[in-house]
Amino acid sequence: MTKINIGCGKSPTLGWKNYDNSPSLKLVRYYFLAKTLHKLKFINPKQFELIKYFKENKILWADVRKSIPEPDNSASVIYSSHMFEHLDKHEATHFLSECQRVLKPDGIIRIAVPNLEIPINEYLKNRDADAFITSLNIFVDRPRTFRETLQFILYGNREHHWMYDAKSLSKKLAACGFSNIEIQPAGKTLIADYGNLNLFEREDESVYVEARKLANG
Repeated sequence: MTKINIGCGKSPTLGWKNYDNSPSLKLVRYYFLAKTLHKLKFINPKQFELIKYFKENKILWADVRKSIPEPDNSASVIYSSHMFEHLDKHEATHFLSECQRVLKPDGIIRIAVPNLEIPINEYLKNRDADAFITSLNIFVDRPRTFRETLQFILYGNREHHWMYDAKSLSKKLAACGFSNIEIQPAGKTLIADYGNLNLFEREDESVYVEARKLANG
């Protein structure tokens, strides 16, 4: 059974198909260029290590804002952790429609996102607006130097475009045609054979929601 991890970053799932859309992944195909940019300090050590990691772990590239490169009704599970919030509202709707296309009838989607309730509760406790906005990771300074401009061209805006709590994420899944929506605690899942999937991924900041594609969908 095909199981897919989308936006895996440096947390691929062994035995699954692992996708990411990091520009660093594109540079895997041009590894010599990446090494040159690293030597010239246009790519920092952390970014270069990510390129090496993608190369060594055979992560696949996909821009799920456009499509998931898998056939219709082919996957039993789609999992995504801390990727969904990087999509704007329209991209998120399109991504979920792609998940509907790729999942087999009765297939499961599991999404983990930063839980908006956590920074809100922290703000209500401390009343620190700057810390609150920073914690949302939705801001980005405009590039001011040539190096910053080049890095922006290479890596784009990697901040959050939308934030969710359990209720709003469940509502989004329902609006996109998913059924049997359940908010899961860390360590719990509807997935019968989840293998090496980390059910505790970023549990201190996450909310996990699972749903099914309708059997006749």
